Amino acid sequence: MPLALVDAVGTGAALCSMASFTPQLVKIWRERDASSVSLRMYVVTVTGFCLWVAYGVLSKSWPIVVANAVCLMLSAAILVLKWRFEHGAKVGTA
Repeated sequence: MPLALVDAVGTGAALCSMASFTPQLVKIWRERDASSVSLRMYVVTVTGFCLWVAYGVLSKSWPIVVANAVCLMLSAAILVLKWRFEHGAKVGTA
């Protein structure tokens, strides 16, 4: 298979994975409500992305590291907002 096609498929997969968290993050931020988000699911997701980043570092596959680090940050942000909104803290207030 041509390398350009392989890279295009990998880039498309990375972009879709990264973009998939954005609507959920925006919805939670806008509504200040994360009650519909599964805590267990995001704990598992964040753990999975941590492992993917570690795998990418160990295998020296920087595209895997970068794509999964972005996904890790987005999914971790959702997890943090879930925790903060469940515990009554308001983001942006002192």
